[in-house]
Amino acid sequence: MPELPEVEVTRRSFAQAISGARILSVQLGKPLRWPLGCDPAVLAGRVVAGVRRRGKYLLLDLDEGLLLLHLGMSGSLRFMHEHEPMGPHDHFEMVTSNGVLRLNDPRRFGAVVYASSPSDPVVHRLLGKLGMEPLSDDFRWDVFLSGLRSSRAPVKQLLLAGRLVVGVGNIYASEALFRAGIRPTTQAARIGPTRARRLHEAIRQVLELAVQRGGSTLRNFSSADGSAGHFQSDACVYGREGAPCPTCGTAVRMVRQGQRSSYFCPRCQRA
Repeated sequence: MPELPEVEVTRRSFAQAISGARILSVQLGKPLRWPLGCDPAVLAGRVVAGVRRRGKYLLLDLDEGLLLLHLGMSGSLRFMHEHEPMGPHDHFEMVTSNGVLRLNDPRRFGAVVYASSPSDPVVHRLLGKLGMEPLSDDFRWDVFLSGLRSSRAPVKQLLLAGRLVVGVGNIYASEALFRAGIRPTTQAARIGPTRARRLHEAIRQVLELAVQRGGSTLRNFSSADGSAGHFQSDACVYGREGAPCPTCGTAVRMVRQGQRSSYFCPRCQRA
């Protein structure tokens, strides 16, 4: 699933190119996770003012309203300067004066939703319960510590839930916990201030590095200009079960938490 780094990399790969573009037409393929919420013809003539990100959502600000895009489990965006026929897994296409933005999603868990304004109820429904943005000044240490102390859940499960901090997906949670020396199964409330501070810093460091490396391409992720990500090559524990820990040489272990795989070093992450 594309996580915060992949979504941010995608945003950066086409935001400047589409800014100021006038929408010429919108075409839909098979139904996505949620309906568009308006007649596609209504969007023709509107101008793209810019592209923002909130958690794993991309927000295309228009001169009237906005579009919220989510890549789901397997979706990816492409921004092309020449029009090509839509394929069987292309489910949203927006032709603009600057190029064509297209959502490809084989599993159709992604979505493109129209909101008439930032105060539209659909915006609150999709974004209202999201946690702090880890790559912004809103990622406050005191709020993070308070969130850990009030949760009895395993710390990795808390990070994945997105209510405390957004975008720390499976890969990045495993890597941040390794850097902080915290085992993924540790109850969040048991983490003291010193280790919590290390985790707060590690989350930001891991996500910033992932964005610099273009995200992670484990299967089919690529940015809107077709570039693959390379963070998976920098992973210390994720996907390395049985391999030596890069710090101490102990074999990396894997445990199942919910339906997700968690990787850790039993020596560097004792508790």
